[in-house]
Amino acid sequence: MNRLINMEQEYINSILKQFENYKSVGEKTFEQLTDEDLFWQYHPECNSIAIIVNHLWGNMKSRWTDFLTSDGEKEWRQRDLEFESVIQSRDEMMTKWNDGWDCLFTALHSITPENFNTEVFIRNQSHSVMEAVNRQFAHYTYHIGQIVYVGRMIKGGDWKSLTIPRGDSTSFNDKMFSKGAGK
Repeated sequence: MNRLINMEQEYINSILKQFENYKSVGEKTFEQLTDEDLFWQYHPECNSIAIIVNHLWGNMKSRWTDFLTSDGEKEWRQRDLEFESVIQSRDEMMTKWNDGWDCLFTALHSITPENFNTEVFIRNQSHSVMEAVNRQFAHYTYHIGQIVYVGRMIKGGDWKSLTIPRGDSTSFNDKMFSKGAGK
C-alpha cells in the first residue's frame, strides 16, 4: 500500500511539472508578440490567441473549481462565449490566463493519497482523478500548441524557438550527454 501512495504522489508531482512547463511555453510565446498580435486571426472563423486563452480560462475555471466534489461542467459556464472576441487587452488576457492556472494548481495541490481514488465527473461522465487530470492535460497542451503555432506564423523568421532551434539538435544533444546521466 505504501508503494501505491508513493506512486500517486509521484504522479501528482509529475503532472504538476508538466502543467507548469506548458504554462511557461504559452507565456514565452506571449512575450514574443505585440498586443496587436494577440488578437490576430488568420481568418474570421479562426481563433486568435486571446480567444484561445479565453477558452482555456473558461474550461479551467469550470473543470477545476470544486474539482473533487462537483461536476466539471459548471452550470455558470458560458462555453460558447469563450470563442468570441471578449478580451480587449493583454492585461485582461493575462489576468484570465493566470486566474485559470491558479484554479488548476490549487485543485491539483488538493489531491492527496487519501482522496486520489475519488470519482470525478465531467459532463456527468465518471472519471478517476488520473483520467480527469490526463483529459485536461491533453486538452490544454492541444490549445497551447495552437497558441505557439499562431505565434510562430505571426513572427515568421523573427520567431525565437521555445525548444531546440532548427539545426541545433546535434549540439544540444552533445551538451546534454556531456553532463552525464541524470534528471
